[in-house]
Amino acid sequence: MTRAYIPGIIAMAAIVVASNILVQFLFGNWLTWGAFTYPLAFLVTDIMNRVYGAQAARRVVLAGFVVGVICSLIGTQITGEFGPLVTLRIAVGSAIAFLTAQLLDVAVFSALRNGAWWRAPLASTIIGSTVDTALFFTIAFSARLTFLEPGNDVSWAGEVLPVLGVGPVAPLWVSLAVADWGVKLALALIALIPFRALTARLAPAT
Repeated sequence: MTRAYIPGIIAMAAIVVASNILVQFLFGNWLTWGAFTYPLAFLVTDIMNRVYGAQAARRVVLAGFVVGVICSLIGTQITGEFGPLVTLRIAVGSAIAFLTAQLLDVAVFSALRNGAWWRAPLASTIIGSTVDTALFFTIAFSARLTFLEPGNDVSWAGEVLPVLGVGPVAPLWVSLAVADWGVKLALALIALIPFRALTARLAPAT
């Protein structure tokens, strides 16, 4: 049965690697291209949970976590225009957010798995995505956590601007978080289509 997890592990690893690369490229004022690939990790987790169960889903999550840590370590050694591509705060925020949100996704999905087919993947992804966004952007950019990496100047993220250019004023990183969260919510709905199609073709866990 463990061999059956390999496609899920490969898919999760590919998403994590792609997201770590694409996050370096901007999409508009508030997003990066990585915002459109990273939420697919929740889809992989939910499919594994539905087909093989919570234990398999957690194994895939742990594999993705390891790949993410490796990507972060590599990123800290690559210098871009403004310093290392991955700072300590970004690495820590990414790792904590990924592991916490994905394991929470598994737990929520498992609790709701016997309800309507759409309820578990939708609720678990929305809750997991919300926690993921809150943890990552707060750890990586909030001025209150500067002590995590005093040498890393993230004052640019604290510039006070209208949220998404139209809302109440808040630090820039809040706009980045809101935009990221919005993409995750949209993809949570869209992902129901491939979730239904793929799980219908595979034998569900008993």
